[in-house]
Amino acid sequence: MAFDIEMIKKVYGTMAARVDKARELVGRPLTLSEKILYAHLWEGTPSQSFARGKDYVDFAPDRVACQDATAQMALLQFMHAGKSQAAVPTTVHCDHLIQAKVGATTDLAVANSQSKEVFDFLSSVSNKYGIGFWKPGSGIIHQIVLENYAFPGGMMIGTDSHTVNAGGLGMLAIGVGGADAVDVMSGMSWELKFPKLIGVKLTGKLNGWTAPKDVILKVADILTVKGGTGAIVEYFGEGATSMSCTGKGTICNMGAEIGATTSTFGYDDSMRRYLTATGRQDVVDAADKVASYLTADAEVYANPADYFDQLIEINLSELEPHINGPFTPDRGTPVSKMKAEAAANGWPLKVEWGLIGSCTNSSYEDMARAASIVEQAVAHGITPKAEFGINPGSEQIRYTIERDGIIATFEKMGTKVFTNACGPCIGQWDRAGADKGEKNTIVHSFNRNFSKRADGNPNTHAFVTSPEMVAALAISGDLSFNPLTDTLLNDNGEEVKLLPPVGDELPKRGFDVEDAGFQAPAADGSSVQVAVSPTSDRLQLLAPFDAWDGKNITGAKLLIKAFGKCTTDHISMAGPWLRFRGHLDNISNNMLIGAVNAYNQEANKVKNQLTGAYDAVPAVQRAYKAAGVPSIVVGDQNYGEGSSREHAAMEPRFLGVKAVLVKSFARIHETNLKKQGMLALTFANEADYDKIQENDTINFLDLTEFAPGKPLTLEFVHADGSKDIILANHTYNESQIGWFVAGSALNLIAAGKA
Repeated sequence: MAFDIEMIKKVYGTMAARVDKARELVGRPLTLSEKILYAHLWEGTPSQSFARGKDYVDFAPDRVACQDATAQMALLQFMHAGKSQAAVPTTVHCDHLIQAKVGATTDLAVANSQSKEVFDFLSSVSNKYGIGFWKPGSGIIHQIVLENYAFPGGMMIGTDSHTVNAGGLGMLAIGVGGADAVDVMSGMSWELKFPKLIGVKLTGKLNGWTAPKDVILKVADILTVKGGTGAIVEYFGEGATSMSCTGKGTICNMGAEIGATTSTFGYDDSMRRYLTATGRQDVVDAADKVASYLTADAEVYANPADYFDQLIEINLSELEPHINGPFTPDRGTPVSKMKAEAAANGWPLKVEWGLIGSCTNSSYEDMARAASIVEQAVAHGITPKAEFGINPGSEQIRYTIERDGIIATFEKMGTKVFTNACGPCIGQWDRAGADKGEKNTIVHSFNRNFSKRADGNPNTHAFVTSPEMVAALAISGDLSFNPLTDTLLNDNGEEVKLLPPVGDELPKRGFDVEDAGFQAPAADGSSVQVAVSPTSDRLQLLAPFDAWDGKNITGAKLLIKAFGKCTTDHISMAGPWLRFRGHLDNISNNMLIGAVNAYNQEANKVKNQLTGAYDAVPAVQRAYKAAGVPSIVVGDQNYGEGSSREHAAMEPRFLGVKAVLVKSFARIHETNLKKQGMLALTFANEADYDKIQENDTINFLDLTEFAPGKPLTLEFVHADGSKDIILANHTYNESQIGWFVAGSALNLIAAGKA
């Protein structure tokens, strides 16, 4: 469980020399992000200044973290790599496969029974390959990483898009697909396009009802869900140093919602306090010796416009609490304007549920501040109008807030305390009545609020806000309630105005826990057996994908032309489908069932060109595969936004889709497609999207000349015999073309050629 202080000292031991060399090479002061990037260049990488947003660069991350839903496929792939042990420190965290329904004790017992096969598999694979294993109920991956493994100046990757949470401790922590994790676990380099840099200068200081969550809600409103794509967001200024480490984590966490590669903060006293409180004084001692390398050079923050590709400035003293949504996390509304916005858009004002937790807001400080609002309501005799639920971030958090009376405070208001797990945030919520599909509003402190994400009901209007605002809105039962100005009526009919939230940044008596839930791997796992039943519907050993035959793809059919937002939730839904994350064939039955067909504006209903009939997307694709007919998928902007789940790339690959052609990609999904041997292409002219017709047959005219920087030419033959020739851009380099040729990146690793 313990952090590897020797590994951290080794990172710090080489950082100074590498950063000094990079500064000379670049010829100017460096941002924090650049320092960490240059300090983690793969050994043997050419000494040069890399062009932001253009050059692919090989890096050597310090750690890998996987959550249980994505770890299944990642570890199934790692078993093919032929390695005896993970090459870098790696952990697996069981937090996704636990459904919230009754409460922690009952729900955890149900999960341990229903998913025993998967948990046993993950435990045994971890034991065999030297991987730390965090048991179900131990907590949410990103909270546990922050408490145990994150460290200033480090670089880690994780098979979850919210790995970026560790930026709260000054890391560059980046969400990836499982194939990327397998590369690093196998001792290979990890490839990333050198990011652009967005600077966010925070002035002033948070006060009153405004929380760190409001910073990222405001940034999301400014940048939108794709404004951070291909960039690292670096926060700095007096406002940054004045907030807590876990508050910084919240801000970095939701950077995934703007498409950012990652987000980070410079090393400061709040990080020292948090590291010390979580038993890592050794890290503080080591970090203090290289502290100047764990933040940007002074000239950068003095003249940020000269060093960042984009600069945003936010005065925290003037920042108003925000409520973002519904259906997208970048639609920001200041609390003072919510009443008018809701009326103008027909959003239901009655709040049915308030939910606090998830990897975004489940720290001690989050729980304490929200509880202070609940405590006021109880003291004043106010009966809550909405149901209320919390998910503590880890067993350490749960145990400590129970000891300190915070859970008891929540329970006075009838709050349901769910398991230390993701729960409703990822659709693992058995919400009573959700199947009725009624129009309703919920508020939560999570990071995502896509349609159907929390409870499966497309008519649930989910709004994202801070834990303290969730508490206030749930108590009032009114989305338009503004605690800064409005009052509530208590049970005696008296008007009560809630005071601003208060809560300790860290527990005064320190953190405590009886059993954190960690299982250390065997010292020698060579004799450990990993059993996967051939009749299992949860787990399935992988077979290699076929290599490219070296010919142009011809006679391909259009599977679907996706209309509008198409996230990884649309491409490979979570919720009840999480049970099949380790079985590629079974989970492929959810492929693109949430995507809207541009031709009929319906989900999961596309034309089978072999029969002329309409059917579910997976059924049509399986028909094409059985007939040996290739197919392609066409999409809109920011295709693949959201989770890092590589199933969204593996499913179409498994079922025979050859290419995905879109207006633009989300970063992680584009990489996942490449890793699995797919063609990830973008329209050279976005207007060509409108030329694609439902009955098209597609021919690649020059795939045999596939080369870096050279667009591909596709011929779309329409039903009337007419044709449109369309140019498709791509971002493949020589190595990535090698993945396509071999059938997948994993095929090259298994062959020892990567």
